[in-house]
Amino acid sequence: MDVLTELLSVAFLGLFTTSSTMLGAWLGLHIAFPKKVLAGILAFASGSLIAALAIELGFEGAGDLTHHGFGVQVAWMLISGGFAAGAILYYVASLFLEQKGAALRYPSRFLEYAIDRKRKAVNETLTLLSQCELLRHLPPEDIAPLVDQVKQRSTPAGSIVFRAGDPGDALYIVTRGTVEVLGDADDRTLAELGPGQAFGEMALLSSGTRTATIRAKTDADFLTIDKEDFDRLLAEDPILDRQVRKLSHHRALSNLRGAANPAVWTKMARENVERLSRTEEHEALQEANGKGAGLAIIFGNILDTIPGCLVIGAKFEGFHSLSVTLILGMFLGGIPEAAASATMLRKADYSDRSIFLLWSTVLVAGVIAAMAGNFFISDSESLAAVLAQAVAGGAILALVTHAMIPEALHKGGSGIVLPVVAGFLFALYLALVETAG
Repeated sequence: MDVLTELLSVAFLGLFTTSSTMLGAWLGLHIAFPKKVLAGILAFASGSLIAALAIELGFEGAGDLTHHGFGVQVAWMLISGGFAAGAILYYVASLFLEQKGAALRYPSRFLEYAIDRKRKAVNETLTLLSQCELLRHLPPEDIAPLVDQVKQRSTPAGSIVFRAGDPGDALYIVTRGTVEVLGDADDRTLAELGPGQAFGEMALLSSGTRTATIRAKTDADFLTIDKEDFDRLLAEDPILDRQVRKLSHHRALSNLRGAANPAVWTKMARENVERLSRTEEHEALQEANGKGAGLAIIFGNILDTIPGCLVIGAKFEGFHSLSVTLILGMFLGGIPEAAASATMLRKADYSDRSIFLLWSTVLVAGVIAAMAGNFFISDSESLAAVLAQAVAGGAILALVTHAMIPEALHKGGSGIVLPVVAGFLFALYLALVETAG
């Protein structure tokens, strides 16, 4: 087989292997395919790819190196180093692209992106709220509705925060600095409050006026919760209402001090906050889309495609020597991946035409990568080619563990372990048959 014919052959293989993504995108847009079936296909493909990587790239690559005169330990270290480098390169590039909007490709990756986005937004607020002795003694699961209502305020030293007789409009929590509680008549300092202490809490429960004047002794920062917001939350949550009334009875903060560990409370509260509402999911979709997600998705698809097609091209020595397990794993994996991605992209207001255009880049990347693999890294006698294949293998393994298996778990639950094992055993059988032939 001459060079041109071989390149055209591997180009066809790259096109065939990646063509399943177009089928998957069509299914995702037009047919409500059972999620568990898609999860099973993706899991089977993951198992098949793992077997292909272990046998065709790991074991055979190490064997090629021993033929070069390397000892077993050195061969293992070189192949391992290649796999590690490929995995790191893929993982870093994937995380970068997901932050630019490529997380929209997969529901599981988008969910992690959206939760991470929310975690960053609320983490500082929760840490500050955990310092408040009043709120820290509320059940952590009841704190989630408060997070979106918290505002921040700063006051310079000597300024009056509010005066006795002013309407009770909010709860204040000191996060930095010190404030003084002043008497009505002579402005005598009755008490000083520092970080973690709350004041004005009775405004959350009554329509009365302030009973004391609060003055900033130093520059001070506060978290505030408006009465209107808190009243609405109490009306919607009777349990929260009862807790606050009980804890505020006779302003018994002194009896509560130290009864709860702030770090434990923050951890439990964070676990309850890290759940997405429909509104938060929509906002995360719009934010990711607004970052120019289209280009990031294209690069993300290309990133997922290139390593596998590089290896397919590199391993091709004729149709009798096809990397069947790798082709099978990539072909099958492309169907549920593209189906899930198409559904997610439609939620992000992408048109059907745009979705197909985005996924068509995979076909182009597959053809080019397969041809490049055959032309540049197909020589098993070349140490550089063997190591390059190991790097590509590490990237494929990172794809399997970073996107494919989490996506299968997201759709199919823990039951996906069975099709993963089935895919692995099927690929192992094909490899044994090929070896026996």
